[in-house]
Amino acid sequence: MDDPGTGTDGRRAARRRSDLAALTAWWRGLGGDGFLVLPPPTRSRFTQSDGHEDAAELASVRGLPTPVSFAYWHWQSHRRAFDRSGALTGELLLHWGGDHGTVAAGLGEGPAGFRIVDNGPGGAFGLDRITRRDDTGLPDPADPDGVRQFLDALDEPVDRSALSFAYRPLSPAETAWLHERLRGPLVLSAATRCAVALERRDGLAPDETARLLRAWREEYEGRPAEWSAWRELLHALLRHGFEEAWEVVAELGAQAAPVLRRVPSERGLAVVRESALTGDRGAVHAWLALHRALHEPDAVRAAAALAAELEAHAAPEASLRGLYEALAGVVTADRRRETGADHRAGLSWSALTAVRLSTDERLPRALRVLAADAARDRVDHVREEALRPGHGVFSGTDDLLAAVDRYEAARDGLLSGTGPDLTASEGALGDVWHRYRTLTGADADWLRERVADPRTELQGLGFCLELLLAHGLAGESEVGALLPRRLKDLTRKYRTTYAEWRHPLVTLTCLALDLDHPAAGRLVAWWNGSRPVWKDELRLLTHLGAPDEAKAAELWDFVTSSAHDVGQLMTWVLVRACLDGEHPLFVADRLLGTPGIHPHTLRRVLIGVADPGQPLWHYAVDDRSRSWWQRALEVAEHPGLSPGARAIGLETARAHALVRHPDQVRPAPSGAERAAALNWIDRHADG
Repeated sequence: MDDPGTGTDGRRAARRRSDLAALTAWWRGLGGDGFLVLPPPTRSRFTQSDGHEDAAELASVRGLPTPVSFAYWHWQSHRRAFDRSGALTGELLLHWGGDHGTVAAGLGEGPAGFRIVDNGPGGAFGLDRITRRDDTGLPDPADPDGVRQFLDALDEPVDRSALSFAYRPLSPAETAWLHERLRGPLVLSAATRCAVALERRDGLAPDETARLLRAWREEYEGRPAEWSAWRELLHALLRHGFEEAWEVVAELGAQAAPVLRRVPSERGLAVVRESALTGDRGAVHAWLALHRALHEPDAVRAAAALAAELEAHAAPEASLRGLYEALAGVVTADRRRETGADHRAGLSWSALTAVRLSTDERLPRALRVLAADAARDRVDHVREEALRPGHGVFSGTDDLLAAVDRYEAARDGLLSGTGPDLTASEGALGDVWHRYRTLTGADADWLRERVADPRTELQGLGFCLELLLAHGLAGESEVGALLPRRLKDLTRKYRTTYAEWRHPLVTLTCLALDLDHPAAGRLVAWWNGSRPVWKDELRLLTHLGAPDEAKAAELWDFVTSSAHDVGQLMTWVLVRACLDGEHPLFVADRLLGTPGIHPHTLRRVLIGVADPGQPLWHYAVDDRSRSWWQRALEVAEHPGLSPGARAIGLETARAHALVRHPDQVRPAPSGAERAAALNWIDRHADG
């Protein structure tokens, strides 16, 4: 019999004391010697960005020198790791900042009964329970934590950078253990992860597949995609030739495309083609893969044929973008397999792929344009590799510099009058924000066309309208394009937490006020109304339109209160600068040390207003962004600012990923860019 304090029974008894309580007590005992631990999270610390902001605030309150080394977990990790009773049901990710060695030493080995796994400078620390395994490495089936950890290990791909994940083979003992879990009365919730682990290695037997299908249909009738293992089961059905597989495909629709691509058939090809023509990007990827497998192995010729079909059927732009992504992905993956390139080398091959595809006359112009855009920030990487002795990662490859020359000769003609994918993530759009500090006539025309296009969604409208207004290029035509036709859309909630642009209705209201447009009064009345409540926190941001002293005073009352700032201080600084006829940097500089002004928010605003023609509205400094790097340098070098303000610019630059973690910068920096950044830091070492 196990000792009462050990084994499964002992752990269950310990859980009644709450894992969360035990871990919190241990956590609060950490800290000191240059290491700061943040208190356990509330819902306000939802992301890693929130954690870094909380750390900066706590360090400031405690008067700690910066940069500081710190650790924390956020609410998303908390919800994944603990159940409502406080029991640990999954690994708790501990995020960090500062010096990795200091954090690792500060965390130590973890509290009694738990262990901490150090995932290196590029990852979070993992905290989990210590469990036992038998001599073959298998857990006790009655130990839920041991089983979870075992299955987690089986879920880890061999190479996460690969286009399609592959998993390590199972040992005979592991295979037998998993099959044993699927014998007897089938409880779907208990069988799910075992079935996934087997089928990821083509391991489900026909009888197991049939039993799982019956259980799935019974338990998830009418909602098949809610079961987490449906992809693996569909794969098994297709692999074993079950006719029922096609009933499942019909029920799942376009969601089934990634599974169909793994089991090539003409029937599957017809299904994914139909979805691809409607704009489903996942289906486009599967379409290209199946077309190559069944008809045309050459990726470029296959993509050209599919592009012709897309054009013939007037498919949405999303389909074409998906086709380029699929083409670039498979060409790069093919090259990685041929050369044995690792993930880092694969990034270089991906850059070369984009450069070459942009001038490949076998492709239609539309695909070459997308390739040219993808290569825009990566061509310098290709040139640097081409100039290395032996061509670096491109060893044995000729014509590299000629490919770069061809790209640069064609680039302007391909990219003029084009822009980014406005349906991409906010982060992806933020990555290209620095390109628009100056606008060409073609840029302005493209932005105006997107604003006037009724198909442009709120995110795209926010991006385009902000740029036009910031550069003084928005006018009556933009107001006319959006009112009244788009007013219903514009009054929908749209969070811009991670964006450099405001809600498009904020920007439109500012524009209407500046123009003294007849619609301005109606827009202001809407903002002043009681419904919907989501708009209340954004209302004061509209005061940047036709600013006056009354608006400035209302903003000041807000920013000196304890209310949560979502751009109000930025707005006040820009309003005050407009009213006083001076650069907003000087306005922000004078606020340093002002009681009632949140110092961390003010530091962000100081960097954000370095260019008043294109302020950065992000709620925190994005240390992976070129826009923030450029503004930090401008603040640090501005001769008219106070030493305190310049020090903030210098500190922000020193903490930027371009200096500390260049692999995190988006898009990745060239060697020359990185060297210039380090040289700048060295020249300001005494600052």
